[in-house]
Amino acid sequence: MYDIVIIGAGPAGISAGIYAKSRGKKVLIIEKEKVGGLIGKVSTVTHYAGIVNGETGISFAERLKEQAENAGIEIVYEDVNNVDLKGDVKLVFTNNNLYKAKKIIIANGTRARKLGIEGELELAGKGIGLNAAKDGKDYIGKNVYVVGGADGAIKEALYLAQFAKTVTIIHFEDSLGCIAEFREKIKKTSNINVKLGSRLHAVYGKERVESLDISDEKTGSIETISDPGCGIFVYAGTVPNTELYTDLKLENGFIPVDEKMETEIKGVYAVGDIRVKPVRQVATAVSDGTIAAINASM
Repeated sequence: MYDIVIIGAGPAGISAGIYAKSRGKKVLIIEKEKVGGLIGKVSTVTHYAGIVNGETGISFAERLKEQAENAGIEIVYEDVNNVDLKGDVKLVFTNNNLYKAKKIIIANGTRARKLGIEGELELAGKGIGLNAAKDGKDYIGKNVYVVGGADGAIKEALYLAQFAKTVTIIHFEDSLGCIAEFREKIKKTSNINVKLGSRLHAVYGKERVESLDISDEKTGSIETISDPGCGIFVYAGTVPNTELYTDLKLENGFIPVDEKMETEIKGVYAVGDIRVKPVRQVATAVSDGTIAAINASM
């Protein structure tokens, strides 16, 4: 039995754990994979106040973990497969255990959105669906393609440019949706090409991606590119991990909360990317976790 159980150990979950623990609460954080969540998988962490020079997703995640452990927070690595949120005592079922708590903070974020195109599943990890931080160095001197035009996609494209022969950004809109800083860096990086008004339509190959189709948004025409050994990195948005929370009403798949980060169910809070919010950044996730933990500790 815990005072507060936190589901997810990204920046929001770790922030919540630290603040709850500091207020004398018995806290448990349940994490499916590794501390850090999605931020732990990015090549670089930018713009967050207080980051060290050259901060990577891995280094940021390691410091989150170290801070939580130094605070004495219990972290278990298990997969949550069911929850019961309605009672005074909340129940969290994992593949190994049943945990009980007076309060629950939901912080298990989002996952990468799939494109749903031909060849994507069959060739996953074989040239498509790659991670820049993990796989980028495998494509030294090769051509890579980045799908997406928001900040996350462009940041990874800039990272990949130091290894790849060429980086082609494929984005369906007529302009990139990233911040001005990244647009300027793209212009100054000679081996980055931008294909606007375009979509990745299909990928082909046997053991590796050998060719890809790119469609034109306006004309519908298909361009087939033969590029054996290329790498395709997809950053086409995210999907909230809310399938378990059938007790809660959702808005476009996300969890609505009040100014205290509390959901419609008393004692249940939601923080970070999984909640309804206009801005999804590390800074706002940490803020959410702080607010939820302080209120849940009262």
